[in-house]
Amino acid sequence: MAALTVGKATAVTMRIVLSLVLALLAAAAHAWGTQGHQVVALLAEQQLTPKAKEQVLKLVALEPGATLASISTWADKRRNRTTGPWHYVNLPRDDCTYGAQRDCPDGNCVVEAINRQLAVLASDAPDEKRLTALKYVVHFVADVHQPLHACYAEARGGNTYQLQAFGRGTNLHALWDSGLIGNLGMSSEALAAKLATGKVGDASLDMAHAAEESCRVVGGAPEFDTKSPDLLIFRVVP
Repeated sequence: MAALTVGKATAVTMRIVLSLVLALLAAAAHAWGTQGHQVVALLAEQQLTPKAKEQVLKLVALEPGATLASISTWADKRRNRTTGPWHYVNLPRDDCTYGAQRDCPDGNCVVEAINRQLAVLASDAPDEKRLTALKYVVHFVADVHQPLHACYAEARGGNTYQLQAFGRGTNLHALWDSGLIGNLGMSSEALAAKLATGKVGDASLDMAHAAEESCRVVGGAPEFDTKSPDLLIFRVVP
């Protein structure tokens, strides 16, 4: 895994963390608002190895009544000026290639935030700190797979692109985050069960690669033209 420092982590602990990351990556194609994050967590939990699931549940049990799904939105609730940049990364418009020094100054972007939290999760830090790291990881891995969390700076995450969808006004980011999923009218559990029957491609453990893939989704959408911020034609197909 690129730029991941494990420190004192044992080989067993690292395998557990990699199992969690692989499960999250496999699930993260289905993100990203509150319900989207919950669905990602539910799908990931189903794909954990028994040992990884045991360790994840051990950490989550530090907060009675919590589940992997319930903690998946914690990072949004605790978002502030310091942690805000950890939810996204801005890549060059022309090639969507990630460069840490250029695109993630001082490590303040989703790619390096994931790597830092994975290092804590895989370390021998107190369980309370590892639980916090788990909360960040389960959230940020979903975020980096939301194309509008890894696109061009001038796109502003699609937040300035107003549109009509499902009979109401919204913006592109909100529609992608939660509007599309919300319109399905399904519970998180039901949606996770339905998605679990589908096929998922191979996942890369390289978070920079994940960000680049997300950026290319935006770059390949002809309707998303950041050079014309006053005009956006976006078709929602039922």
